[in-house]
Amino acid sequence: MLKNLCQKMFGRSLWVYHANSGGCNGCDIEVLNVLTPYYDVERFGIKLVGSPRHADVMLCQGPAMRSTARALRAAYDAMPAPKLVFAIGGCACGGGIWHDCYPVLGPVEKVVPVNYYIPGCPPRPEAIIYGVAVAVGLVDKKVAPVEFKQLDLPIPRYHPADLTGRGELVVYEKVDKI
Repeated sequence: MLKNLCQKMFGRSLWVYHANSGGCNGCDIEVLNVLTPYYDVERFGIKLVGSPRHADVMLCQGPAMRSTARALRAAYDAMPAPKLVFAIGGCACGGGIWHDCYPVLGPVEKVVPVNYYIPGCPPRPEAIIYGVAVAVGLVDKKVAPVEFKQLDLPIPRYHPADLTGRGELVVYEKVDKI
């Protein structure tokens, strides 16, 4: 349902505003790498804009910091509706390794509502492109089937009544495996 809504709202192009609210800048470098000619995301209609007033999508990196929370919220409020927010990286998704520090409020979702999460520390540029393309409906979601199976390990079951022997030599007569 959200995929169809995104396709209807945003058509064939996305204008992206890049917002870094703190952190180590690892995700920031990967997002900027996505925007280089090597990956050429403009072929998908994704274009970087310098103002949130022109943007359809906000890409947030880093945890929500006390010092940048007000500016991040102001940038979100300046975006015209409809708008999407992507949390990119482990810090934006869950606070990262700084989740319990004084200046960190936690994940970005504590300041702005987040629609999509792209985890990783930092996520690879291919993962960022894939996450945005899946969210907008440019590509289909690929999910590999996962089958969980309990391994049968031979665990011997011993009972004291099955012990025979005298002295130092004790032998188990009956060994059942579960």
